[in-house]
Formats: sequence, C-alpha cells, structure tokens
Amino acid sequence: MDLNKYLFKKRGIINEALDKYLPSENEYPQILHEAMRYSVLSSGKRLRPILTIATYETIGGKQEEVIPISCAIELIHTYSLIHDDLPSLDNDDYRRGKETCHRKYGEAIAILTGDALLTFGFKLISSSGFNPSLLIKTIDELSSAIGTRGMIGGQAVDVTTTEANPSVLQYIHTHKTGALICASVRIGAILAGCSTQELTHLTQYGECIGLAFQIVDDMMDERCDKKRGKRLTYPVVYGVKEAERRARELGNNAILQLEIFGGRAKILREIARFIVDRAYKGSS
Repeated sequence: MDLNKYLFKKRGIINEALDKYLPSENEYPQILHEAMRYSVLSSGKRLRPILTIATYETIGGKQEEVIPISCAIELIHTYSLIHDDLPSLDNDDYRRGKETCHRKYGEAIAILTGDALLTFGFKLISSSGFNPSLLIKTIDELSSAIGTRGMIGGQAVDVTTTEANPSVLQYIHTHKTGALICASVRIGAILAGCSTQELTHLTQYGECIGLAFQIVDDMMDERCDKKRGKRLTYPVVYGVKEAERRARELGNNAILQLEIFGGRAKILREIARFIVDRAYKGSS
C-alpha cells in the first residue's frame, strides 16, 4: 500500500469538496469570502480530515458519507491557524507557502475570516445528513476539542508560559495540537458506529499520534532554525535525541492500539508511521 498515493488522492477529494462548499469569492462581502478561500484552498496536508475519513472507513463506513464532516474539521483547523498567526499570538508572516491571512488582508479581516470558518464548519456539520443524535455527539466532540479544555486552552498556556516545565509542555502539546487530531479520529469512529472497545483503542491511538505530530514539528522547527524565539518545545526541554525517541515511542504505541482491527487499520498504521517519519515536508 502506497501511503503517498492514498494521501494525494484523499487530499484531492477534500480540496474539491472544500472548493464546492466555500462561498464564491464573488459573493458579497467579497473580501471576506476571498480571504476564506485564500486561507483554506492552499497546500495543507489535510491530515485531520484524512484521519476522519480513514477511521470512518476502518469501522466500515463509506468515504462519501463523511466528507462534509471531514471538511468541517479542516475549516475549523484553518480558523485556528489564521488566529494563531496573528501579531498578538505567533506573529507569523507565512503559512503553507503563502502570506498569512493578516499579512494579505489585514488583521481585522483575518480575525473575521477565522470567525467565519469556525461558524461555517459547524454549519456544514449540521447539514451533513447524519442522524441528529450522531451530530450532537460530533458537535460535542469537536467543541470540546477546540475549547478552553482543548485547543484554545493550549494556545492560552502557550502564549503566557515562561517556565521550561515538562508538565506545562505536555499540556500545551496535548491540547493545542493533539486535541483536534484525536477528535478527528474519534469523530470518524463515532459516526461509523464503532463499539466502546474500538473507541477506547482509537482514542489512545489519536492521543499518541497527536502528541507525536507536535513533537516532530518541534524537531523540524529546531533543525530548520526557524525564528520561534524561546518558546517551550520538546527539543528545548529534552534535547533533539530524546524528543525523537519519545515521538517514535508514541508512534509505536499508536500502532499497538490498532491490533484489534487487524488488516482493516492498515491506513491508520501507515499514517502513524508517516507522522513520525514525516514522509514529506510542509506546513500543517
């Protein structure tokens, strides 16, 4: 199984769907819709929506059924990137090989673009056609993953901490990055009707790959000597070798969680290896 071909194919499907779902840049107010499309329709890896699709298929669902939910997750992820790039937070000038949204459109439109993508993501979920009880579970999972006990909480700690504390570092990574990655897995499983046992194993899988993903990002930033100031990262706290060891350990633990699925989980196994080995470079 060629994972690169799988990822390429799934990215194409997701990009086509995102292009269809997003408002036309000619629709009033044009600048807002143009900024939404500019930020979303870029060269992102689409890891989170692919994880939702792959998990949904592992449990036995059909890809086309979960595309709207997967796209909603990508919209919400992009919202978080736009806001994280703002001068008051990370103050980044480039994202996914292009100028960040605030650099191209100004801070006000960037903030509104993020807001619009967040709300539009939940709109996509509500109109996706799943049973209402499953949609409520999906909304609960996603809102928890991106709220103060998830991504936003991790972001708040990230921008306010000054102490090289390993427990704080763990909190930042598992919440700011890991929570949405894990939710992407859990949502795919829940929508496909997984058992309680299957969800437990997939949750542990999602937690492992979520933390591994950010550790590897930290190492890539360190090796590329990106301008990140004195932010709290795994290489800073533990050193590059120990960070790499921890990432590989997490990847192996993630794969162990998939044993109950046998051959059905081959894609998820390969994605875990990809996250650690980072088969190709690019922004999140």
